[in-house]
Amino acid sequence: MNYSACTSILIGPRATMDGSVIIGRNEDSKAAWPKHFIVHPATTATTPQTFVSKDKDNGFTMPLPLHAAKYTATPEWTDEYGLFEEDGFNEYGVAMSATESTYSNERVLGADPLVKNGIGEEAMVTVVLPYVKTAREGVALLGQIVELYGTSESSGILFADQKEAWYLETGAGHNWVAQRIPDNGYAVIANQMAIQTIDFNDPDNFMFARNLQSFVAENHLNPHSDRFNWREIFGTQDQSDLYYNTPRVWYGQKQFTPAVEAQPQSFDLPFIQYADRLLSVDDAQDYLSSHYQETPYDPVGSGTKEQRTKFRPISLAKTQESHVLQVRPDMDPALAGIQWLAMGVAAESVYVPFYSGIESTPESYHSGKVTYDSESAYWVYKHVGVLLDAHYHDALPAVAAVQKELRIAFKQSVKHTDAVGRQLSGPELNHFLTQQANENAALGIRRYRELAATLITQATDLGPLNYHQDLNL
Repeated sequence: MNYSACTSILIGPRATMDGSVIIGRNEDSKAAWPKHFIVHPATTATTPQTFVSKDKDNGFTMPLPLHAAKYTATPEWTDEYGLFEEDGFNEYGVAMSATESTYSNERVLGADPLVKNGIGEEAMVTVVLPYVKTAREGVALLGQIVELYGTSESSGILFADQKEAWYLETGAGHNWVAQRIPDNGYAVIANQMAIQTIDFNDPDNFMFARNLQSFVAENHLNPHSDRFNWREIFGTQDQSDLYYNTPRVWYGQKQFTPAVEAQPQSFDLPFIQYADRLLSVDDAQDYLSSHYQETPYDPVGSGTKEQRTKFRPISLAKTQESHVLQVRPDMDPALAGIQWLAMGVAAESVYVPFYSGIESTPESYHSGKVTYDSESAYWVYKHVGVLLDAHYHDALPAVAAVQKELRIAFKQSVKHTDAVGRQLSGPELNHFLTQQANENAALGIRRYRELAATLITQATDLGPLNYHQDLNL
């Protein structure tokens, strides 16, 4: 069964260099568990539609609207445990990423336990993204579903459109809250409740379950009489957080707001932070592909063994895919959204740009099962990661060089696509964006296959049975 232990980032439009709203996340589950990338076409049904969960442990069902907008998604290679479509764009330019598994404290679970047949991670994108036209509508719809059906887990969900970013957290049962990311702020989130003090009189920046306050009051869950701190009421603050969660938040804030001194094992790291400089898509990608570089805690760094294994890194072997969803302002929705998608481990892969207006994805992105498949995009990128891991410091220069080459090439492609795309509209624009996406995907796969060949050849001289003879003897 899929279990997501993820890292997320959200950035407001006035905190970015180009006015983009940016959300992103690493989807972490198993070291070998492929993801696919697909496009669902828009549909209009003439008879009532019902979503039925494929999760055998759940059984969640709910009615659906007759019309579903086109949307992109990254489902699992198998639907045996559910769809887990996880992230994507719809045709209105709304971006969504779900879910960030978080943890509710025991007092809350005792008061309102998880709902057996409530909505779970595997269904959230599928029953929300095709049916909303703004990020705020997405928050409201998912919140209504949680209130009506309950939730089978505690989660965090990201929403964005051309104007704003929102982060929604579910507590347990029927409880939820969402906060708008300030236009000039950002948030980095690990596997713990993140949202802090809620202002119930500020509907522009907070949304929440109708009975949230009464539920907390009736069950005596609030440790404070003068404020309502969601994180302290619903979240955990235990030893596992200090090694698994808080260091990831600390590292992101250390990168973007170095002027504020903090410790990696602090429970006081703020949910909302403000960067010392304007941020970019590169910054979001660099954070999600990081592993405590330039600190003693880097697993492949120069610290002691105790330091290198102390904290759970941000990018790690169990990452299935990493995505940065960028929504640019004042553009056609088909052109405004870019789904930067890195299959496999982000630190060893590369983010390929796919515009939200694409009509389809390459065959290699919807193929691949749990056993290695050379035709699968997931496995092509994962293959290089495995080769790199075997001889990390020897192979890293070659991998880093290709990553840099592709990042430059993809930036140039985006610049060209924007210039041409602004002159197009409708199906002609969609077709052009699909063509560009196919070319970018093909370039990435070709260069990573060539990189794999280079690393295999290099590794032939690095085995333990090697012997270096002095030819002068």
